Amino acid sequence: MSFQSTGFPSEILREVQQAGFKAPSPIQAQSWPIALKGSDIVAVAKTGSGKTLGYLLPGFILVKNLRHNSRDGPTVLVLSPTRELATQIQDEAIKFGRSSRISSTCLYGGAPKGPQLRDLERGADIVVATPGRLNDILEMGKVSLRQVAYLVLDEADRMLDMGFEPQIRKIVKQVQPKRQTLMFTATWPREVRKIASDLLTNPVQVNIGNTDELVANKSITQHVEVTTSFEKGRRLDQILRQQEPGSKVIIFCSTKRMCDQLSRNLSRQYGASAIHGDKSQAERDSVLSEFRTGRCPILVATDVAARGLDVKDIRVVVNYDFPTGVEDYVHRIGRTGRAGATGIAYTFFCDQDSKYASDLVKILEGANQNVSPELRAMVGRGGYGGRGPRRWASSNDSYGGQGAYGSQTRDGPSFQSSYNNSSSGNQYGGAPSFHSSSSNNQTSGAASLPASGGSGEGLSFHDRFYSGNSRGGDRARSRSPPKAVGVSNW
Repeated sequence: MSFQSTGFPSEILREVQQAGFKAPSPIQAQSWPIALKGSDIVAVAKTGSGKTLGYLLPGFILVKNLRHNSRDGPTVLVLSPTRELATQIQDEAIKFGRSSRISSTCLYGGAPKGPQLRDLERGADIVVATPGRLNDILEMGKVSLRQVAYLVLDEADRMLDMGFEPQIRKIVKQVQPKRQTLMFTATWPREVRKIASDLLTNPVQVNIGNTDELVANKSITQHVEVTTSFEKGRRLDQILRQQEPGSKVIIFCSTKRMCDQLSRNLSRQYGASAIHGDKSQAERDSVLSEFRTGRCPILVATDVAARGLDVKDIRVVVNYDFPTGVEDYVHRIGRTGRAGATGIAYTFFCDQDSKYASDLVKILEGANQNVSPELRAMVGRGGYGGRGPRRWASSNDSYGGQGAYGSQTRDGPSFQSSYNNSSSGNQYGGAPSFHSSSSNNQTSGAASLPASGGSGEGLSFHDRFYSGNSRGGDRARSRSPPKAVGVSNW
């Protein structure tokens, strides 16, 4: 319940205090005792809940106690779905591990291998990696995972959604079976349960909130506007004009083409940059740096930035195009309202999005948001919305359950944690022993899981955007193949 009661070394506590954290977040308060005891963990919690430190700090303790030679390979391996998230985890590892003299490196695609290989040769206690690049380096024989004693799968649901399961399983085969494995995920679908049952040993499951529900952050005020493709540009211009100068805004588009097109038109008046999968890593790093510092306050992005992007002071999120599923919607708007702050999300909802109307209404109602009559009218003609598993409902508080740490959720585990001052004698050595008891450590359904034209000067954004290219947005959107029905429903 407090940082002092963790028993963490003074240098780690000093870094935490300097970061301004007053007390552990719920996911940290529950997962630290279990991780320090040496148990495997499945942690299900929303993005922005403090999961990164939830697994990094116990990893630091293990590195200090095992004292492996880092030149022979890492002790801690963290797998991440995207370059952006991987580099953010690396930043946290450097920030909080510097005073403990814990070395770390980050391996990701889209950047030259040379510097990353040199970091590995110098030695790294912690390796943060995307599955693709790590597999490439493993095939080159430039890194050994035989010393890995602490394996973390961060945003596991996202990695599976992106098709990384074969790479993950290939990597895990290189890691010793006698290891501690931690899986952190924002959702708990069947696919994640399956890989958890395969890779983890008798894990304790920690649920922050109800895993059978997809609940939006109640700190975010959501405005869903039923509109037409032609009206989107005019409405976006109005929203941006309402913001304070310099306010950070993320605008999500469904296609790379629309992303580039919007950013070009917006940059003339507001200052905007685009980020998507076709950008080189250097370009992506530069864009994110300018966005974080406020030099370029508007970021136009595809879903590459929907998860993992942790910029504390994002004021507004605009869904210019609705995503292919409400789970992506929740993660998109979750870029604002982080770390206890409030935020605003605007979503443009068109006729072609009507199949998501039913599920979207459930999300809005679950977060106590207003639902417009126009959106409710679309539910009746929405087609396939709401036919999947019933995962969208209201929650009593932002963490679910009764509002207490470790509260039980339906079909989830029931466990209690109590502090014990005696030494545990586990691999964490001098770390304090935490007692965790787990009952009904299974989840239902898991068998064994315990182009712009002209200068446009003097014109509004809407006039510039549609002048000579009035249907560019529709064309770009229409070229994206439709997603199979039910893909977003686990």
